[in-house]
Amino acid sequence: MRLPFSRSAHAEFRPESAPPELQQTQPVHATTMAAPHVDPTVSQRIRTKIDHIARTYPARLAMTVFASIIATVTALLSLPFATLSGERAPFADALFNATSAVCVTGLTTVDTANYWSLFGQVVLATGISIGGLGVMTLASILGLAVSRHIGLTQRMLAATETKTSSLGQVGALLRAVVLTAVIADLSIFAVLLPRYLTLDFDFFHAVWYALFMAISIFNNAGFVVLPDGLTPFISDAWMILPIILGTAVGAIGFPAIMDLTRNWKQPRRLTLHTKLTVTTYLALLIVGALMVGAAEWSNPATYGELAVKDRILHSLLAGVNARSSGISIVDVGQMTRGTWWIQDLLMFIGGGSASTGGGIKVTTIAVLALAVLAEARGDRDIEAFGRRIPPSTVRLAVAVAMIGAALVSIAVLILLTITSYSLDVVLFEAISAFGTVGLSTGITPDLPDGGKYVLSALMYLGRTGTMTVAAALALRERRRVIRMPEERPIIG
Repeated sequence: MRLPFSRSAHAEFRPESAPPELQQTQPVHATTMAAPHVDPTVSQRIRTKIDHIARTYPARLAMTVFASIIATVTALLSLPFATLSGERAPFADALFNATSAVCVTGLTTVDTANYWSLFGQVVLATGISIGGLGVMTLASILGLAVSRHIGLTQRMLAATETKTSSLGQVGALLRAVVLTAVIADLSIFAVLLPRYLTLDFDFFHAVWYALFMAISIFNNAGFVVLPDGLTPFISDAWMILPIILGTAVGAIGFPAIMDLTRNWKQPRRLTLHTKLTVTTYLALLIVGALMVGAAEWSNPATYGELAVKDRILHSLLAGVNARSSGISIVDVGQMTRGTWWIQDLLMFIGGGSASTGGGIKVTTIAVLALAVLAEARGDRDIEAFGRRIPPSTVRLAVAVAMIGAALVSIAVLILLTITSYSLDVVLFEAISAFGTVGLSTGITPDLPDGGKYVLSALMYLGRTGTMTVAAALALRERRRVIRMPEERPIIG
């Protein structure tokens, strides 16, 4: 009997032809094959460390980079030539406005048009653009432009910011982000510029105002750079309609926009996320517009003195600006307390996932509402548009809502402690900051520095996302092998 690989059989042994358990790498001589040892440079060590953090804790890296951008904008706004007076802005004001810009909120402690110089306004516009696209998204875009491809680490970072579960879809999503932002900004700019040219602005200022407002509107930032604000345009549909449309597009979210762009001819092929986002956003827009319009219809300080068509237009504007943009032409401080409460609810919900808006997001409230409806019907599964929503998604929605409510509650408690304002105005301001909306009852400029720091932290946490905060604190990394016995407590 001859062995299969014996020399007497004149068979040549090939490691690659053997079974896997028999394949071995033949030893090689170090003198001929070993590569010389080279110590890594400092930059290589830093890059390796960042790659490790990005792969292990992408949410923490995202928050760190986002905070770094805010710090950079704060430093630029602290320069003497960033203000019209040539004096350094107080640190609290520089930090607050930088955070508001990067977090695309719109709350301000100073008059944007009359306090900041052209340099300061350019810094704010840049911060708004970066915040709107998302710091991690922008980082991946830069990597794509340099290397013509996106590495795994960059894809993971972009997936963290854009809420994309498939890393393979990030490249297409980034192209959709840039294309959508550029087209939207240029479209709004093209609509606003002719209107500004008819006013008492020279060509340069008309172009700058139109560009700044286009960036602010699409990114739902809420900053207004016009010297007299938007009050002179209270009955100007040419100004109000672009704000409504631009805000809505920016607040839907880039994943939904990309899906709509691809499948608008075949609605059945739209993802469940897109369907939930669009339907919930439109429903809240209509309900919010009707409720705010009814509450303010006869208020002489807001809608009462306007024509009927203007009341309807401002009601529609209220339906979108309380969701994320915060651009209001009427004085929010003169609205009724009932209107404030309606706007509190809309601001807390916010816009779509991976959008320029904040809040707990419309898909979160949609999933929670569907869970309540399923429980009321006695259904075993939570379903929508012919799809079943898994329990893990419901738990995630509950966690997002609870963390958001906890952050707002803590901020409200601190503000009530350090200021003498009533609960209704403090709650409005805190939810506006958390939802990165920017609507204000007028108390923000008069807050003490401590109050400004509290709202700055709330804007930062609201923009980075409640579940990003949770992931950064390792709340989602716990894994257990053993499961406890099941027992149901009494609910309700």
